Amino acid sequence: MMDIDNVTTIVRTGLYTIIKCSAPMLLVSLVIGLAVSIFQTVTSIQEQTLTFVPKVLGIFAAIMLLGHWILNEVVAYTQELWNSFSLFIR
Repeated sequence: MMDIDNVTTIVRTGLYTIIKCSAPMLLVSLVIGLAVSIFQTVTSIQEQTLTFVPKVLGIFAAIMLLGHWILNEVVAYTQELWNSFSLFIR
């Protein structure tokens, strides 16, 4: 039977999976943004669009390196959800 504990567990596990899978790209974007910001401060270049291309390339590289792991995490969560589906509809 679907009760509040089951819903809470599903939502908590789903949010944890989202955070765990998106954290590498967010960290790469943060580090690249900080590095470009320091570079802009040192060189007095105040171009707002300068961070866009390095961030896109960095996130693309992170997805290329960690895409397999991210996909495995999402598939494992989805399989766990579908395998326990019969418990939720009682």
